[in-house]
Amino acid sequence: MGLHPLEFSECYLDSPSFRDKIKAHEAELDKTNRFIKELYKDGKNLINATKQLGMAQRKFAQCLGEFHFEYIGDAKTDDEICIDESLQEFSKFLKNLEDQRELMMRNITETLMKPLEKFRKDHLGTARVERKKYEKETEKYYSSLEKLLNMSAKKKEPQLQEADVQVENMRQHFQEESLDYVCKLQEIQERKKFECVEPMVAFFQTVFTFYHQGFELAKDFDHYKRALQINIQNTRNRFEGARSEVYELMKRIREAPQEYRQTSPISCEGYLYVQEKRPPPFGSSWVKRYCTFVKEQKILHMVTFDHRSGGKIGETESVTLKSCLRKMTDTLDRRFCLDLDITDRPGTVLTVQALSEDDHKFWMQAMGGKEPIGHYLGRTYSKERGIDAQLDDVGLTFVKNSISAIETRGINDQGLYRVVGVSSKVQKLLSLMIDEKSNEVDLSTSDDWDVKTITSALKLYLRSLPEPLMTYGLYKEFISPAKGGSPESRIQAVHCLVHKLPEKNREVLGLLMKHLANVAAHSKQNLMTVANLGVVFGPTLMRPQEDTVAAIMDLKFQNIVVEILIEQHEKIFADAPESCPLSPAGPVFSAPTRQSKKLNRQNRPLAVYNPQALDIQSVTSVVDSSSLATDETSMGSNESVSSQSSSASASEAPPERSDHPPLKMGLSLGNNSGAAAASWSTPGASGESQPSATDKEKPEESVTSRKAKAVYPCEAEHDSELSFPVGAIFNAVTQSREPGWLEGELEGKRGLIPENYVEML
Repeated sequence: MGLHPLEFSECYLDSPSFRDKIKAHEAELDKTNRFIKELYKDGKNLINATKQLGMAQRKFAQCLGEFHFEYIGDAKTDDEICIDESLQEFSKFLKNLEDQRELMMRNITETLMKPLEKFRKDHLGTARVERKKYEKETEKYYSSLEKLLNMSAKKKEPQLQEADVQVENMRQHFQEESLDYVCKLQEIQERKKFECVEPMVAFFQTVFTFYHQGFELAKDFDHYKRALQINIQNTRNRFEGARSEVYELMKRIREAPQEYRQTSPISCEGYLYVQEKRPPPFGSSWVKRYCTFVKEQKILHMVTFDHRSGGKIGETESVTLKSCLRKMTDTLDRRFCLDLDITDRPGTVLTVQALSEDDHKFWMQAMGGKEPIGHYLGRTYSKERGIDAQLDDVGLTFVKNSISAIETRGINDQGLYRVVGVSSKVQKLLSLMIDEKSNEVDLSTSDDWDVKTITSALKLYLRSLPEPLMTYGLYKEFISPAKGGSPESRIQAVHCLVHKLPEKNREVLGLLMKHLANVAAHSKQNLMTVANLGVVFGPTLMRPQEDTVAAIMDLKFQNIVVEILIEQHEKIFADAPESCPLSPAGPVFSAPTRQSKKLNRQNRPLAVYNPQALDIQSVTSVVDSSSLATDETSMGSNESVSSQSSSASASEAPPERSDHPPLKMGLSLGNNSGAAAASWSTPGASGESQPSATDKEKPEESVTSRKAKAVYPCEAEHDSELSFPVGAIFNAVTQSREPGWLEGELEGKRGLIPENYVEML
């Protein structure tokens, strides 16, 4: 595996593994720096050696030019004339060749040596300076933090507040420096791909131009050079696109870092100072440890780690938590402290200190502290939607109208789809066509809207859909073939996956791909090749739910998928594939993260997962028809061409119940015209399987006002969720708008219930 992506959220956590990732990036840049220095040295030697060779060649050419064959008689034959003149021609050839050699040396200096040295000094040198600055800020921040934490709580409140403000300012400065350094490291890692290779292309072009008498070799290189130049240009374009996405993510995290703090339903982690008591008269000491608390087992793992000791990881200790109490300052002259009662050490209380008041509340809530908990400190994610775009008949009409206008009025416009319109005009057009449903406007004949406004509005419409056109559920499955396999297997995989899309999605995608193929056919005029269109539409048509750097790095694979769709649109959208190979194993689903739950609650239900691939042992047999999504998707993994069947057999019995609770997962069912609905069976109270009515012609029964029984225990991870033991009975159970969740009442409180943790009564 290559270098790990450096997530911006980890800049605020500053974990040991994050520091190891940074070291790996730094080591790679050091290696690149040494490589360029050695290459520069060898290049100088090559130039000097070539100069010596040139001098010898010129001397040899002079010798040839001065020599003449003497002939016998008073005339020369044609053969003799040619032979005699050949030496002078050889001499001229060598002299011309040496003139070109001198030119080649000058070109090598300009196209290879100077760009490489400039990249090494401007970027790798800057990275070394930033590294020293980052290490200095690390030392400065953690020293001030320890000084703050060692400050007596008995000091006057203004002094404490002033100290808190100073450390907070230093923390923000350190974290901003960390964000900039991480961004710089990854930018250089991506930049070196073309900054180092492109000068080499120019070098070889110069060399093979010099040796142009080897025509076939020069022709082969020219073909390779053109292909490589296209690769470099594509890489550059993708780099620019990915960099803009990364900067946007960094901006969002910088504006609200607490919202992106890494949390999960399983564990929480961060730094704590642990009090280590010593026998009298030595007192006690406080040791900084990186702690991970596993909620279900209530196990606290502690790793000794000091940033100022070179980042060396110390010993690991694990304890089982019984209870957590706030430590008052009247018993200990330190703030933000907690007393942990340890089960595997009866009578032993472990005292730990958080880094701030907010951090203190975070650990109190995570460990179930008895002190009243404030608002939830985990990630809260919101997404403002200025346009209520939907994949309906109005949207389809707008897409057709836009395509017709673009092909009629601007198919040859340079930079089509890359040149953007004025934001206010784009918003106004899309609002007119979508929100107000004024589709009677014919964009093909109207002069009120220029072409770039129409193209930008079309892209904005596709980006504003509650779910990408190629769906969240199939994202990984689309991406996977782009990362490997033969061209034929990639096309086959994408062909199969397209026909797993909901009918409306597939229809719109087909119209768009046919249009983009037409745009690419006019690339000599509009300069928009298939590769350029892939860069523009990759992030628009498909994207993951999570905002991470790791996800942004997949942008280049999204572009490849869109390129396949454009080039093979006639084959892919004409007919469904005759057969698709089955996956060797079903997909692995994980519990929804805080951020994905927030997204789901903001919008309508997202992708519909393939029920055949899910653990349906405890899924309800009836679903509220009002909550059914109109999309039909299956699992997503793109590297294998394998795909699951779109429906499950009604005769299949549910799997035996496991002793372990299932993961909470998003799950919603949907009917789609022309597609068979999945058949479900659920163990009832007697344990027998009962068929469900999911066929399109059959009315679906509502779960409103029904009761459900918990078959697994669950601990709430959000204020809107319910905690319950096995056997708990829920009243007034209804289907939630969030996929995979129900709503119900328990002991007078109403909240969310994981659908696969209960069975309907």
